[in-house]
Amino acid sequence: MSPSMAGHREDFILMIVGGIMLDPSTKMPIVVLKDPDNKLNLHIWIGPLEATAMATELEGMKPQRPMTHDLLRNLMVEFGATVESAEITELRENTYFARIQVKTRDGKALEIDSRPSDAIALALRTKSPIYVAKKVLEASSELHESQGEPQTSDQNLAGVSRDKWSEILERMSPEDFKYKM
Repeated sequence: MSPSMAGHREDFILMIVGGIMLDPSTKMPIVVLKDPDNKLNLHIWIGPLEATAMATELEGMKPQRPMTHDLLRNLMVEFGATVESAEITELRENTYFARIQVKTRDGKALEIDSRPSDAIALALRTKSPIYVAKKVLEASSELHESQGEPQTSDQNLAGVSRDKWSEILERMSPEDFKYKM
């Protein structure tokens, strides 16, 4: 942990990926982060490609060729850098922000701006901890209270077989892969 991290770690809560679900109304994937005691959770809507990247790692599937997050991990290994942690740092205008804490070969600490989905996918591949800022959990809770709790399916896609993932992806149209603005 970098010296800058030591001072603010108490502002963050360690969380793990609890699963991936589909929002029944939008059909967009949601990654669910939860604390180890299962008392807190955070739902982050993500794209289908990022959901696939997370699910393949959670299921231990090894693609024939490196996917984007595998490439990032491989580059870091080749350059002697390590992912110290992924952090979900902010919720601003309904958008989550994250950063990846990296340590270089010579011990230099770097903070790299990231989308939460990429930070989580990389953290899964590097077996690095995922932290969520307490202020993000509070803001998310207030957001859900004001909009009504999100309706999520009980279908946990992290436990879905490779064949089922293929079927899900085949059913999606090109429109499903575009980010809605």
